[in-house]
Amino acid sequence: MGRRRRATPREHEAVVSLRDDGGLTLAVVADTHGSPHPDAARWLADTHPDAILHAGDIGTLSVLDDLAAIAPVIAVRGNIDARAPDLPDVVTVAVQAAGQTVLTLLLLHIGVAGPRLRADAARLARDKGAQVVVCGHSHVPFIGAERGLTVFNPGSIGPRRFALPIVFGVLEIADGALHLRHVACETGQPWLPG
Repeated sequence: MGRRRRATPREHEAVVSLRDDGGLTLAVVADTHGSPHPDAARWLADTHPDAILHAGDIGTLSVLDDLAAIAPVIAVRGNIDARAPDLPDVVTVAVQAAGQTVLTLLLLHIGVAGPRLRADAARLARDKGAQVVVCGHSHVPFIGAERGLTVFNPGSIGPRRFALPIVFGVLEIADGALHLRHVACETGQPWLPG
């Protein structure tokens, strides 16, 4: 009986640039499962994102077209998504100012196991020179630090799973600092664990 081979992950690179004011706003979504919350687009647009990151489990690829009507989209394939020619498994996102990288994000679908950063995700982040790991999969909104890396899970804007909130993340650079937060899709208000 032969062993199944894992497909080699498809990796892409992307660049986003700081605005002239030195700031950047990235809306971060995951786990849409083809059916984003009906108010998600409105609240995403209210953040005035420079780009939208989708951390996988897109479902219907038309979701990406709908998000692209708000801002440019950088997306990765999740475990429910079929392979598509333009949909990588991992994206290294370089945040640049005047052509110089000031921050590197690693965007992938599965990056944590429970509250812990997976060793393979940490290793890949280090190999890519990333300081931030952005992932989805669990539907659990999370901001943390481990192994010298910031870990950001935006939660899910798709159908409710268990009693988890329907939220998205916002990654902002302002005044030279990184700020992370979650927004509730049902109210448009900041979401905090409670």
